[in-house]
Amino acid sequence: MRPEDFADSPTGRVVPLAGGACAYVPHPLPEEIAFDQRLVASLDRASRSLSVLAGIGETLPDVGLLVRPFLRREAVLSSRIEGTQASLTDLFAYEAAGRSDVADSAEVANYVRALDRGHGLLSELPLVMRTVHQVHGVLMDGVRGHDRRPGELRDRQVWIGRAGTPMTAARFVPPPPSMLPDLLRDWERFVNADMDMPPLVQCALMHYQFETIHPYLDGNGRVGRLLITLFLIARGVLPAPLLYLSASFERRRTEYYDHLLAVSRGGDWRPWLEFFLEGVREQADDALARSRMLRTLHEEYRLRLQEQRETANAFVLLDELFARPIVSRSQVAEVLSMTAAGARRILDRFERAGIVVPLEGTWPQLFAATEVLELLEAPS
Repeated sequence: MRPEDFADSPTGRVVPLAGGACAYVPHPLPEEIAFDQRLVASLDRASRSLSVLAGIGETLPDVGLLVRPFLRREAVLSSRIEGTQASLTDLFAYEAAGRSDVADSAEVANYVRALDRGHGLLSELPLVMRTVHQVHGVLMDGVRGHDRRPGELRDRQVWIGRAGTPMTAARFVPPPPSMLPDLLRDWERFVNADMDMPPLVQCALMHYQFETIHPYLDGNGRVGRLLITLFLIARGVLPAPLLYLSASFERRRTEYYDHLLAVSRGGDWRPWLEFFLEGVREQADDALARSRMLRTLHEEYRLRLQEQRETANAFVLLDELFARPIVSRSQVAEVLSMTAAGARRILDRFERAGIVVPLEGTWPQLFAATEVLELLEAPS
């Protein structure tokens, strides 16, 4: 990291480190942002799309039918930015069988658990570092990076660059660990401040600052993206975890990192804010379109089951398959409070109806609602 690249930045300062390296320390976030016509238009588009999605979430009789699969899609895409290879099918199979041939599946499953933990804590705490530490601890529990201080601030200097790059040649060097407590106290104050700034803009600034501070030895990117959803829920913008930006960030990964770095170097917020708000618009529209397709497919399956004169248990299982599209016989027996033989019979009927197919080579035998998976896995 060259100090001259950041010398004139109004958003932070460069501090020297041992060995001739330097680190970037962000200033407190601004509580006012100048809006030009383009930025106002971007905010308006994003806000309208998000409001429609939030309205759908408030009117659904069981919003969990969307939250559970959408959260798992986000877990896959956010983890993919960090280099994991597990697919959404891998994740659902891992959750159904408790194991997977894909090593990354446990890491992705931890993302789901971490967001669930954070969402649950919002009813007890504001969005403060105590909450974030717990989220980070769950994210890193028992997986790669579990030995890198889960739930605790980093105790040594880190830098961002290709593997093997020395700190002096790094693309970016976050603040030294001694500065983290003060920086994060200011981050907490900003996140929970009652200000006139639009929540989506405040969210974009919050995310930039967290990524720039880089408080942990590992998992910063995933926690920072997860915080976007938690912030919008905490602010009352979303009724449930329905919006996730990792699909947009993953598709435009280089731009995502370049925009974050550009704020630190030049202090121009507008390009980052436009990028962030466009991601909100895209993903809100995508979530809305996917939810409508899923509801259409759900209704089509209901009609098939009604034509077969199925029992009430079949409709309970149908709802379960939209929240969890891969299941085992034992899970079906548990959900429906029936015997293994009863679970086998109802799955046989679902297979004849074209709703599920057995997954080859799985043990215990798993069954997949493939059309549901295809809708969830389709690119944005």
